[in-house]
Amino acid sequence: MIALLFFAALLWDEAGAWGFKDGVLHNSIWLERAAGVYHRESRSGKYQLTYAEAKVVCEYEGGHLATYQQLEAARKIGFHVCAAGWMAKGRVGYPIVKAGANCGFGRTGIVDYGIRLNRSERWDAYCYNPHECGGVFTDSKHVFKSPGYPNEYENEQICYWHIRVKYGQRIHLQFLEFDVEDDTACMADYLEIYDSYDDINGFVGRFCGDELPDDIISTGNLFVLFM
Repeated sequence: MIALLFFAALLWDEAGAWGFKDGVLHNSIWLERAAGVYHRESRSGKYQLTYAEAKVVCEYEGGHLATYQQLEAARKIGFHVCAAGWMAKGRVGYPIVKAGANCGFGRTGIVDYGIRLNRSERWDAYCYNPHECGGVFTDSKHVFKSPGYPNEYENEQICYWHIRVKYGQRIHLQFLEFDVEDDTACMADYLEIYDSYDDINGFVGRFCGDELPDDIISTGNLFVLFM
């Protein structure tokens, strides 16, 4: 069981936290898991899915095509992909967080191609598959807890918490109570913290046992917690 408090503090500015992969600006798997929305393309490459095929791709992974509102909610916490994809009800578009000359026509928001009459057009897909445990927090101060706190959490339960505040702010994470299964290698039950979308360089630490971790201050404007 864990109970944590975070609050945002204005410290200093930072550039955006995205990266390029195959020439496309993208988010990491951590943000996709937090948002519940993720981008998919055909195995044969970009812009190869009809509307029916896009639905199958999402349903195969246990989700469904994201609605416009779900994609916009994900965009508001930083989800940014420069590739048009199918959404629910035959809509096509893509989310832009950072304006750029080569993507989004220099503006932010959902670049909306509208509802397509020709469902045989080929685009990528935006799927929605939320996790049962976790949450997304953007408040300036918030207390959150493991499921069922103060009782023990369920076996084999996986949770993702995503904390994101305004640019120029940092996050102060304070542990109020901490009691996770203790093992020498910290391999069974544990809490991992990342302060970047970079799954490697953003790693802060892994915690287990019942010793209260020290307060942690982010280097950027986000934290991702995985338990």
